[in-house]
Amino acid sequence: MDHLEGYERVAVVTGAAQGLGLAIAKSLLEKGKKVVFIDVNQELLQELEQSFQSNYKERAMFLQMDVSNICQIRESINTIITQWKRIDILVNNAGIREETSIEDIEEHEWDRIIDVNLKSTFFFSQSVIDVMKKQKWGRIINMSSFGGQVGPLTSGAHYCASKAGQLALTKVFARSLSKDGITVNAVAPAAIRTPEMDRIEPGKLAKMVEGIPIGRVGEDLEVAELVLYLASESAGYITGSTFDINGGLLMR
Repeated sequence: MDHLEGYERVAVVTGAAQGLGLAIAKSLLEKGKKVVFIDVNQELLQELEQSFQSNYKERAMFLQMDVSNICQIRESINTIITQWKRIDILVNNAGIREETSIEDIEEHEWDRIIDVNLKSTFFFSQSVIDVMKKQKWGRIINMSSFGGQVGPLTSGAHYCASKAGQLALTKVFARSLSKDGITVNAVAPAAIRTPEMDRIEPGKLAKMVEGIPIGRVGEDLEVAELVLYLASESAGYITGSTFDINGGLLMR
């Protein structure tokens, strides 16, 4: 268990009620961190809170909010600092995805995806800077995507643009915060088995798997293990980097 001056590390994970976010948040809990589960889905958060009562009651916090709402972001940060006094790790995982074609994307859909995926990454990261600077220690990890690097496997242009934007923000924040003991990195998964994968048409999914050199889709715990490393003490010399976890779809 990591300790700093008597404190347990505090991690905040957005989009933590299911999928990759849940796998990451649970893995951080199991490694001894205090973890804030943030999600827009109140029902799923309540189910998680009930299931964690016996093992993690004192180290898990559950906050329902819309990550695209700046006021709610700042309120959540204040709540966390008031209760747990610090924030050491931020995982910007919350995201939504659509497969709408370029010709059919409308403004409201574009704005919603950019707001949830990209705007939230900027303003959540901005909101933890002060506390991390005071601690002289912090880890910000942005969950981007293969689509943000080379374009879509199955996702729309707006999703890919938002994920590419996260990669740019990773470098901007990393360069700005490197002297303050804060590292900022990105993880770019592709074809990971999550509930979101159930939305992909089976034929399209099968064709996608055929193109993966490893010959299978990834598992959420494989991604979580990579995030755990980037959030650890051992990763202090890594910042501004993007880590691919895609079965060989992109090699560089």
